[in-house]
Amino acid sequence: MAFLLSFAALIPLDNLGHYIQWHFIEISIANLIVMILMVVTFIVALVAPFPGRSRRKENR
Repeated sequence: MAFLLSFAALIPLDNLGHYIQWHFIEISIANLIVMILMVVTFIVALVAPFPGRSRRKENR
């Protein structure tokens, strides 16, 4: 637990967030990173093979 508290001290939280603005869309960098990670996770879940799938093919 102490490791997590010392890690949190490395990130300054006393300043404003950084934003990307493109015409009428304005999004924070943190939210953009979270959305990109969610999309990547979804794509990996679609492409990655299910565990045990090869064993089911061998039994047939």
